[in-house]
Amino acid sequence: MFFLPSIRRRPEFREGMRDMFPVAIGLGAWGLMTGVAMVKSGLSVFESIAMTLLVYAGSSQLAALPLLVAGAPMWVILATGFCVNLRFVVFSLHLRPYLMHMPRWRRLAHGYLTVDMTYALFTRRYAQPPASAAEKDAQEAYLAGNCCMTWCAWISMSLLGIALSNFIPQRWGLGFAGVLSLVAVVCAMASTRLRLLAALVAGGTAVAAFALPFKLNIVAGIAVAVFLCFRLEKQFRLDPNIEDER
Repeated sequence: MFFLPSIRRRPEFREGMRDMFPVAIGLGAWGLMTGVAMVKSGLSVFESIAMTLLVYAGSSQLAALPLLVAGAPMWVILATGFCVNLRFVVFSLHLRPYLMHMPRWRRLAHGYLTVDMTYALFTRRYAQPPASAAEKDAQEAYLAGNCCMTWCAWISMSLLGIALSNFIPQRWGLGFAGVLSLVAVVCAMASTRLRLLAALVAGGTAVAAFALPFKLNIVAGIAVAVFLCFRLEKQFRLDPNIEDER
């Protein structure tokens, strides 16, 4: 964890922060927009700060806000947040061999602090779980550096957005800026044909189901993409002649 001195002193921690810095700029812009959106949606400053510090999940926060404003049933809000964050189940399964040697509280902390881009950068640098104690420490320090940079960028800019929300007019198009930030994150992660297919299927389904109430078209898009890509991934694993595109 980035608050442990033994981890912060390692060179891999600084490397993780340095590698994440360019991405953190975009995440900060997204966090600023999310902070503004929470207050503009009717949440109090206290509720917005609490959501920022406790939830730490921009996509689910943005998905839940219009449902809260519309007075949607609680089960719809919870189901939407669950579906939006369903990808973290896959991330956790992949990271399990990297983290299982740690105490439970550290695994939980890493799970809470890991976001899409920290997962992407970490797994790109370390394709295999650690094989020695030195590798375990190095990998954890790099992951902690990634998480530290993203957490600081997100929290600071979200709080700034909350503080400035009453001074920023909506006509500035912050919602559009948020969409661009999300598109940038998706493009960065669509590194294989299967991931690109998932993005296209989810987007197409969401547009086709736009008439559904309570923004359920988003839930439908995620569900269809997850189901389709799960079936295709099983075929990739079973057929040795198909290149691994996971």
